[in-house]
Amino acid sequence: MRGVSIVDIIVIIAYIIVIVGAGLWVVRRRSMSADGYFLASHSLRWPVIGAALFASNISTVHLVGLAASGFNDGLVWGNFEWMAVFMLIILGLVFAPFYYKNKIATLPEFLEMRYDTTARMCLAFLALLGALFMHIGVSLYAGAVVFEHFFNVNIYFSILTISFITTLYTVIGGLRSVVITETIQTVILVLGTVILTAYGLMALPEHGIDSWAALKEVVKPEQLSIIPTTSNSSGLTWQAIVLGYPVLGIWYWCADQTIVQRVLGAQSLRDAKIGPLFAGLIKILPVFILVLPGVLAYVLFKDIITDANDTFPVLITELLPTGLKGLMAAALLAALMSTIAAALNSAGTLVSIDIVKRYKPEISDRKQVQIGRVTAVVVMIIAISWSPLIARFNSIFEAINILLTVISPPITTVFVWGIFWRRGNYQGAIATFIGGFLLGLLTFLIDFPIVGNTKVISETLGISFMMQAWWLFVCCSVIYVVTSLLTPAPDYEKIQSCTLSAPLAFLTTEEGNSNNLPLMISGILILIMILLYTMLG
Repeated sequence: MRGVSIVDIIVIIAYIIVIVGAGLWVVRRRSMSADGYFLASHSLRWPVIGAALFASNISTVHLVGLAASGFNDGLVWGNFEWMAVFMLIILGLVFAPFYYKNKIATLPEFLEMRYDTTARMCLAFLALLGALFMHIGVSLYAGAVVFEHFFNVNIYFSILTISFITTLYTVIGGLRSVVITETIQTVILVLGTVILTAYGLMALPEHGIDSWAALKEVVKPEQLSIIPTTSNSSGLTWQAIVLGYPVLGIWYWCADQTIVQRVLGAQSLRDAKIGPLFAGLIKILPVFILVLPGVLAYVLFKDIITDANDTFPVLITELLPTGLKGLMAAALLAALMSTIAAALNSAGTLVSIDIVKRYKPEISDRKQVQIGRVTAVVVMIIAISWSPLIARFNSIFEAINILLTVISPPITTVFVWGIFWRRGNYQGAIATFIGGFLLGLLTFLIDFPIVGNTKVISETLGISFMMQAWWLFVCCSVIYVVTSLLTPAPDYEKIQSCTLSAPLAFLTTEEGNSNNLPLMISGILILIMILLYTMLG
């Protein structure tokens, strides 16, 4: 391995042993019921839920991609992290109470309660696509590329090794193993990136930079501003962030089984609400420990870095001493394994509960667990086969963005309108799933340069992927509303537990509680975000 000492290798091996050991230890001598395997027996408290939400989201793509974006464009890409704070508030206040009170095991199960069986199957299909092609496939490839550049390890060897280790504890231990290992991985991720950022800041005085004002003078214009302007080279606009991001974000944070499964395993309604808010607090950090290091790399190593994707590895090799390099490699592994483990567990849950149990209600818990384990292995094998094809895209981010734009709009539409508008019915949901998916696929085919090199929508028309998501959401909303109004109204009594009695009913205090602590925490989080945007605007 290039540039890696025996001490670093020992640190990496120790990390792998600890993670696998912890993942297997938590399920020792336990008889594994379906509820225990898929939902951790509803035993998860809010700190674990919040840490697991953060870890399952932060992948190697984040570590490498956000540093590269900071190097190229600056803090403006931090909006992807800070906008997530608002989505997690929505998850905690709006969606989590519905999920918890209805005692669902999967999000497709919630859609069956709100609409019908067909809507459940549509979401299960799209959720499996997301877990397989985006969460696992893209993450595997991104991690393998980093390890090839950093450690000179063959891409296919990396993919196979990481897949085996992650599948081992995920398949055996289920959600309990996943969230415990994710909690450990969150600590390693944050600790490793904080140390790297600190070393970057400590290196600035050697270049004559001893203040924020001095740093502003040597970076690109707007590189230290979080708010996009017309002069920013990123291509991001405030319209795309305000309109487009929520379409992607509500699906990802509030309606994606891979993420939300941690909330479904909550011990209490309070844990289900506060867990996402705690994750929102942690999501403030990536701007400072993932994007800012990219800006520092521009100042310190712009003569060395020829490809922005090498920003993160260069920071590690140039700044960190022996031992800490191993810690950062462990952080890379943590980011990768947590994302894959989350997707594997959710895939097993979707197949076992939404497909098999739906058609065989009498199936035993033991058989369900077996099916979940087999599903995880099969999904991993398919993902291993698919992941090298990511190289055909111009970048890893491009691959993710394309998948997000196709999948997110119809799902976001069906969930948002379904909760806030009681008149919406199953006909509207099915029409939206089918029509929205086909529209997304058509958009992809038009924009993907099958012939020539021009992307018609993105480049010729200048509509970014986030604005594409917004306009697809608008089209999906029209399909949903018009179809629902042209068909019979749903039985309001049957869907009462799945819809809001009034648009702002989620702001009321829960019965039996003297105060609304989640709402108070949400208010504090919003004030913090306003302050941060003001400071870095």
